[in-house]
Amino acid sequence: MNTKNPPSVSFEFFPPNTEAMEATLWQSIERLASLAPRFVSVTYGADGSTRERTHAAVARIISETKLTPAPHLTCIAASRAEIDDIAREYWDMGVRHLVALRGDAPKNSKPYVPHPDGYAYGSDLVAGLRKVADFDISVAAYPEVHPEVKNAKLDLDNLKRKLDAGANRAITQFFFDPGIFLRFRDRCAKAGIESAIVPGILPITRFPQMERFAEMCGTSIPDTLRSRFDGLEDDPETRQMIAASVAIEQVRLLESEGIEDFHFYTLNRSELTYAICHALGVRAGKAAA
Repeated sequence: MNTKNPPSVSFEFFPPNTEAMEATLWQSIERLASLAPRFVSVTYGADGSTRERTHAAVARIISETKLTPAPHLTCIAASRAEIDDIAREYWDMGVRHLVALRGDAPKNSKPYVPHPDGYAYGSDLVAGLRKVADFDISVAAYPEVHPEVKNAKLDLDNLKRKLDAGANRAITQFFFDPGIFLRFRDRCAKAGIESAIVPGILPITRFPQMERFAEMCGTSIPDTLRSRFDGLEDDPETRQMIAASVAIEQVRLLESEGIEDFHFYTLNRSELTYAICHALGVRAGKAAA
């Protein structure tokens, strides 16, 4: 009999832009809420484009569920005063968790340039939010290096700055080779980082979609993973079974290496994430100790 406590989990959602997508999101939230996640993050378009929809989703989560929302905040297209006002408004709503990100430049524009009156980088944003209120703050980490950074050392230095500025934990970009995460965790430890490094897990709903995401954020796709999905373009049932198997193998291996927290990029779907959590021992009514 396994007496080990199940891991702690958190989920990411994105604000819907159609009624159909909103219905799917709330069906997913209702099902995954039963697993008592530590928090649920709500994304904020990389270029700051979904501010109102993110706010609306967070307000509904607060009013209709017992979940702990963690809205994303970015440095994009806003002054320090505007961002501070948004943070204060969230605090007044009852929000105590935030995900602080630099954010990306709008599509088809020049590379990222800090707002002249804004927070320049993620570490500046974290330090600023710390002055607004005593938020629990998560930041992003990149086991395979942020696409805009020249080398792994610079990327790690940037992560350390964000954590030293007052962030509570780092959540990684998704990856598929557990060894990549474990080596990254070792490098963080050698750099003196003591904060939790939480692996970000992306259940593969559709392989071509995942490939696009991976290309944008610099995530490598192992050949073995490609071969497992090969020929399943028109076989959604088998594809879902393979996707669940892949992710369960990934989280089980990480759990065996002492990982006790997982963050799932749900893409507003509940089926795969629910199944993976079930395999980890995260069950309805049984929150992690």
